[in-house]
Amino acid sequence: MSGWLDEQVFSQGIATLPLVSIDLLVKDASSGGYLLGWRRNRPAANHWFVPGGRIQKNERLDDAFFRISGTELGLVFSREKANWVGVFQHFYDDCVFGEDVSTHYVVLAYEIVMDKDKLNLPVVQHSDYTWRSADEILSSPDVHQYSKDYFYTACGKA
Repeated sequence: MSGWLDEQVFSQGIATLPLVSIDLLVKDASSGGYLLGWRRNRPAANHWFVPGGRIQKNERLDDAFFRISGTELGLVFSREKANWVGVFQHFYDDCVFGEDVSTHYVVLAYEIVMDKDKLNLPVVQHSDYTWRSADEILSSPDVHQYSKDYFYTACGKA
């Protein structure tokens, strides 16, 4: 079995297992600002959050990184060109299907440094995008705490 699960199986998985994902700290090489998207969907809906996505069953990390960067940024990147940030845990009281089931993520976070003008940002998971400095991210009440945690680690602000 590989790829995306049907809704019923995925819902059962969320209720019983942690999900593994890759999140991307996308840094503009010119300004030093980081990309955030306004989340449309649960969990973390209605917050600024870094781009990212789930790893599929039987998907190699390099393949997942390539797919997730393409889906989330409109431009594919290889994992070998990214900077490792760390492993993080996210615990949410809700899930993509509603408030009845909690979600647990184990997240592999990476930083990509690039020219922001090359991105072709989609509006599937995020309704809007912004570029902010690490200090602005850490001080903003509308940036989700889990995204802030990456910057405490990546920028040595812990």
